[in-house]
Amino acid sequence: MEENRINDVNVEAGLVANPGMAIGEKQLKNRYKVEAFRDGKLLWVEEFDNLVVDVGLNDSLDKHLKGAAYTAAWYVGVVGSSPTFAAADTMNGAHAGWTEQTTYDEATRPVLTLGAVAAKSVDNTASKAVFTISGTVTLGGAFTVTTSNKGGTTGILYGGGAFSQNRALVDNDVLNVTITCTAAAS
Repeated sequence: MEENRINDVNVEAGLVANPGMAIGEKQLKNRYKVEAFRDGKLLWVEEFDNLVVDVGLNDSLDKHLKGAAYTAAWYVGVVGSSPTFAAADTMNGAHAGWTEQTTYDEATRPVLTLGAVAAKSVDNTASKAVFTISGTVTLGGAFTVTTSNKGGTTGILYGGGAFSQNRALVDNDVLNVTITCTAAAS
């Protein structure tokens, strides 16, 4: 810290730094909205933010700033009870805090079909990711990944997030998942 005296008044200058993200930088994040239906009637709605994991951030930098080969194929998955997502998570087994839940009728993870980008945001409101539950299951969150292989351990994990509480579902319940991706000031 530098200190100077001006007209008998102490003037101090210093730097306060946030080890996470500096002031004025942009932040990538996803907001999930999960709606559960039984027999066409709304059971519950969960809204939560996504942790963009390190490999997801690295992939964004590599593809968008360096111009590496890129395809816009992203998929949505769901996870079991009480998940804990961490920055170091990957799809190849390095995610000790959560397990993918595959108790749904669809043969693959639903595709994330994003609409037009506007105001530093893009979402899949017009084409929600849909899961038709195929048994009794408890869910705790959702994630986004580059591979459709249901239960697979390859691809790039973009990130995931947890519900506020675990949610029990039964055969033929339907989940609609809306994801809003933003790049906004922190």
